[in-house]
Amino acid sequence: MEVLTAICTDVGIKKATNQDSLCLKVAETSIGKVVLAIICDGMGGLAKGEVASASVVNAFSDWFENELPSQLTHNDFDEIQYRWERIIREQNQRIAEYGRNIRIQLGTTLTALLLIDTKFMLIGHVGDSRVYRINTKLEVLTEDQTVVGREVRRGVLTPEQAKIDPRRNVLLQCIGASKLVEPEFIRGTPERGDVYMLCSDGFRHMISEDEIYQAFSPQGLMDEAVMKNKAVELVELNKQRQELDNISVMLIKIL
Repeated sequence: MEVLTAICTDVGIKKATNQDSLCLKVAETSIGKVVLAIICDGMGGLAKGEVASASVVNAFSDWFENELPSQLTHNDFDEIQYRWERIIREQNQRIAEYGRNIRIQLGTTLTALLLIDTKFMLIGHVGDSRVYRINTKLEVLTEDQTVVGREVRRGVLTPEQAKIDPRRNVLLQCIGASKLVEPEFIRGTPERGDVYMLCSDGFRHMISEDEIYQAFSPQGLMDEAVMKNKAVELVELNKQRQELDNISVMLIKIL
């Protein structure tokens, strides 16, 4: 398996700081290429959201460097998911304790994607950042853990109503501000030709799924320069349409 990657993150047109934290790592291993991609969207007073998001990203980065190699030798994918769950719970406690000490509530979403060659895909998800898979169609792999996301799943709101609902940014849980965090885990098998897109919620409110598909459909993403340019174009389009949040997107194409 070979991969092409691109990242774009922007503070946006209103906020003073970018509280999104991103991580993208690619490693050659004995069982093929391994990719770790993470987006964390931090929130908190005095710009402390970036502390929360960076803390979670750093914890997963350390796991990738120090623990994953031995886990790969055992081919134990259950152990990887178990460790991810432990990291999320540890970070929830650590960030909450930090917030109590400085008397500020802070927290972060987490959307993490692990690709182990074309053998295994794992997503760990808390909050409302997203993973999309784009091939012959665009598919959202994660569920938004928000009030409006829950209401759409219950049939109380339509997706169109959810887009303009004033509660659209109200999270049901996030790391650091929830007493107990219950991450969602999704497993699958990556296929050649797939494009995976991770984004913070600031990337997707002002543009349509059709615009995302047109920009990021696999046949148009010939190399990393093209991928980067298209990512920047959609970030700038969000800003032109007056998106107020930080805006982050990450692309991985499997060859």
